[in-house]
Amino acid sequence: MRNKAISLLQELTEAHAVPGHEDEVRAIFVNELEDCGELGADASGSVFCETGGNGPRVMVAGHMDEVGFMVQNITVDGFLQFVALGGWWEHSLLSQRVEILTRSEKKILGVVSSRPPHFLPQSQRANLIPIEQMFIDVGAASREEVERDFGIYVGDPIAPVSAFTAMAREDYYMAKAFDNRVGMAAVIQCGQILSGSSHPNRLILTGTVMEEVGLRGAKTAAAYGRPDVAIVLEGPPADDTPGFSRHEAQGALGRGVQIRVFDPTAIANPRLVRLAIAVAQEERIPYQVTVRRSGGTDAGSFHLSGTGVPSVVLGVPARYIHSHNSIIDLEDYLSMVALTNALVRRLDEETVKELTRFLWGLRERRIRHGGIHKRLTCHSLRNVASSRREYAWNEVRITSWSLCTGRFGFARLAYRHFWKISRSFPRFVWFIVKCGGCSRHH
Repeated sequence: MRNKAISLLQELTEAHAVPGHEDEVRAIFVNELEDCGELGADASGSVFCETGGNGPRVMVAGHMDEVGFMVQNITVDGFLQFVALGGWWEHSLLSQRVEILTRSEKKILGVVSSRPPHFLPQSQRANLIPIEQMFIDVGAASREEVERDFGIYVGDPIAPVSAFTAMAREDYYMAKAFDNRVGMAAVIQCGQILSGSSHPNRLILTGTVMEEVGLRGAKTAAAYGRPDVAIVLEGPPADDTPGFSRHEAQGALGRGVQIRVFDPTAIANPRLVRLAIAVAQEERIPYQVTVRRSGGTDAGSFHLSGTGVPSVVLGVPARYIHSHNSIIDLEDYLSMVALTNALVRRLDEETVKELTRFLWGLRERRIRHGGIHKRLTCHSLRNVASSRREYAWNEVRITSWSLCTGRFGFARLAYRHFWKISRSFPRFVWFIVKCGGCSRHH
């Protein structure tokens, strides 16, 4: 398990797969899971592997893409101007290596150029250079050389270059694209484990595209997979470095899998969150709960698909994501795989129904009023101690309403006799006498 995790993470993080160009990661997904279930893909490029029997459709998903760039222009003297695909902080880009993937699938090495401090006036040294003013040097002397000899054209994808490296501390690893190759590795390993064992659901292992540019692939993936529940596996930012309070950290390395309750794109299904926490506690899996003020995941699209899909995000905190070098603790990754497997095994049909059962104890009563059928709904929360008292009180309310407006209610009788009054005055006198007599007897 551990050795497979390390080799899989290395292969995935060193792959070239920016938004819209996820072919290398997709190939790894297919190669690892082709014997585990039925493979498929949607028209956007998201890929699926379905395994298991009948039952609720449980989607375990990670996004295949990483933040990167695209060639926007080639200058006459052979330098590349580029646009960002995903969120980048310009401070992290200067003098960093990148690879341009050509249409012939050849990778051309380049570097994001920077001006030596010798040529910078003091007033510019503290300034942030926007991406629009940066360029990539591939060693060409002209636009013709870039296109003819290197095969680079406008629109070609660009990815960071950074080798997967073990650090001095055991279980700490550095690489690019842990957001979200940790999620993809976990999807693959969970699929390999669960496909060989029983689980009470239909499992849909998913690799989505274009998450880093607006959660786009998750929209079509949800339409294709039609999940009843979505578990999103991610590589979220850690907050345990200088500048953050370590006592308040919600994404610290070494503290276990992160369970995300909220970010601006999605509020996790509260019952699914409680279930994930309960499973983690029962299985003694270390975990940490987080509420984020910024950021977002594919859950932002999954939870809004169809009539709504209960979703939760599990993550491996990673330091310095959206840069050339980020760091994870392998133990956090193994915790995410363990929790995902355990959670999937709990999601049987009844448990999944409970996640979205918002009208518990629903009953309908049809009450006739003046020839018009009115529908009254009585409801009370199931599994609440006062449920029986609630039902009893509902019965009292229905009975009271029936006495007033039902077939033999006073209002009904009054209406009927008033109609007779309008037809003849003698009958009106008879009605008054009758009512008076009735009142004397009572």
